[in-house]
Amino acid sequence: MGHRTIRNHRLNALAALAALATLLLPAQAQAWGFYAHTVTADIALENVRPDTRARIARLLKASPMLGTPDCALATLEDAAVWPDCLRGQYWRWGHTFAWHYQTEPVTEDYDARKNCSGLNCVSAQIERNERILADESLPDNVRVEALAFLVHFIGDIHMPLHSGDLDDRGGNDRKADYGIVPGLNLHWIWDGPLAERAISGDPPIARRYSAAERAELAGGHAADWGRESWEIARSFVYPETFGCDPCEGELPRETALSQELIVRSAPIARRRVLQAGLRMAEYLDRAFEPGPLPEPEAN
Repeated sequence: MGHRTIRNHRLNALAALAALATLLLPAQAQAWGFYAHTVTADIALENVRPDTRARIARLLKASPMLGTPDCALATLEDAAVWPDCLRGQYWRWGHTFAWHYQTEPVTEDYDARKNCSGLNCVSAQIERNERILADESLPDNVRVEALAFLVHFIGDIHMPLHSGDLDDRGGNDRKADYGIVPGLNLHWIWDGPLAERAISGDPPIARRYSAAERAELAGGHAADWGRESWEIARSFVYPETFGCDPCEGELPRETALSQELIVRSAPIARRRVLQAGLRMAEYLDRAFEPGPLPEPEAN
């Protein structure tokens, strides 16, 4: 075997180890924050009006006033991950951590108002931050904070296990192997490696979509999106992962996702990222339109 061949084998092995190391990063560092959240922002920027894009760029110039120098907030992609970066400052931002999810048992009827006391849930914070962003009487530092929370939470609510669970904190308490990668958990898999696989490669997911495509994929309000995610958790994630109806007895706390299940799950994860980006574009266009925001539809 020649020196070049040996070198190539070593480089391939190092690349494989690097990929494995990425999967084994702490959940907080991986998750949608490092890829899927930024992709939702890319999709949104491709599909907003040009004037909306310009007003976003202008508003982001106010981000230094938030006093978070360790958490970048110069672009919409930064904004999409900024709220997760705040987790390192619990003393200041801990009150926001419950805003990222609204898990409801998949064994009970869905209720958009459940687990949301004092607006402490993702669906309420999406609607709240849209209204703040749209209010031009407010100072720019207040509105740019709302912009970051809005785009991040629109991503969060589209991840099925931010809405549906089974007494396991949205799958965080169920250990799961991801193909040959051991020792993860179910929530982490859907947040990280599965989402990354689903939106990588061709065709590129971040592009301008036609009016017909947007009509099919976008629309609705936060409560609708939470219900969709809860339904995916109820009808696909739990039964397909554990091979049984989640309503039928206790499920095991450890499992493994086969390669076949990963392949079947990827299109679902891809669609949720795409829907998040297109719906984000709609909310941003609406927030930057003159005039009052319409009231959310009744649930």
